[in-house]
Amino acid sequence: MDTIKLAIIGCGGMGNAHQASFSELQNDITVTATCDIEIEKARAMAELLGAGHYSDDYRKILDYCDAVLLVLPHHLHFEVGMECLRAGKHVLMEKPMCNTESQCLDLIHLAQAKQLTLMTAYPVRYLPLYRQLKDIIDKKTYGDVFQVSIWTEQYTMTNIWSKSAEKLGGGQLFSHGCHYIDCLLWYLGNPVRGFHLGTNYGTPWMEKEGTSNVTMEFENGALGYHFGTWGAKGSKLNYSVHAHFTEAMVELNVSDGLMYLHKFGDEPQLIASYVPGKNTQFEIGHFAHCIKTGETPETNGPESLQGLRNIWRMYKAEQEGVIADLRGLGLKQEWDIPDLAKLPRR
Repeated sequence: MDTIKLAIIGCGGMGNAHQASFSELQNDITVTATCDIEIEKARAMAELLGAGHYSDDYRKILDYCDAVLLVLPHHLHFEVGMECLRAGKHVLMEKPMCNTESQCLDLIHLAQAKQLTLMTAYPVRYLPLYRQLKDIIDKKTYGDVFQVSIWTEQYTMTNIWSKSAEKLGGGQLFSHGCHYIDCLLWYLGNPVRGFHLGTNYGTPWMEKEGTSNVTMEFENGALGYHFGTWGAKGSKLNYSVHAHFTEAMVELNVSDGLMYLHKFGDEPQLIASYVPGKNTQFEIGHFAHCIKTGETPETNGPESLQGLRNIWRMYKAEQEGVIADLRGLGLKQEWDIPDLAKLPRR
């Protein structure tokens, strides 16, 4: 397969965010079809990307593609994803993969049975700053990492569907924090326990939490933290990561695309810089590579499911007022177990 023919299903906000990446992927991907329930959006994106087909019914464009990018509200992921897999199409699914554990398992099993690539669109994992930090952690460049803290402060009061807990699958943590739970697991390994505290105070348009705090403990004793809010009317940290090592602290100023090294007694040292932005060309390029080579994507179905299981267990523990048992929910641990989100492995 030389150039992959890709259909985009969903031409709203995230669809437009992705379109800027395709100009850098012309040798790997050609957008051949677009779809949106608002036909004018599908037409406009088709014209923008040079796609020869557009429709308001995704079933009508499946004959014109090898793979699909699904950019839909979360509650539609399962139905449309399953239909595309049944039609023999590789699927790049916007996060989170699905709203329930059983839906995720069905999607993964079908993709495996048909030997198709199923990948979750977690662009954060593919951004150069985050990947360089992963390399620093793995090589112990500044000693052992013992704390990774992630902040995402934004103001989000947009589509009506995103306010519904049922359609969203939860709140801010499930919808957006899933990126960063995935990163904490990627950086720090197998989780042991954790807790979530969330509120819609300050984000009254949300049915569930619009502000979220997560702390997780890992097998080696390291801690991970994520603070996210959709109610920020101002911010100092914006999108930031602080990784504390035994010999130094590494700061990612993600909003500006900068990485700094901090040591007591020294001025902060700029050690890397990249063009800031969503930069989804990295994840889409990885998707294309996996289709062509048959390799398993880094943000594959099982690993994506494990990340969501951590969130579901912490949601349940929050309701019960206890610490969540997160054992068995590492990215590389056994995943093909029904109801693993509910019951910790023993």
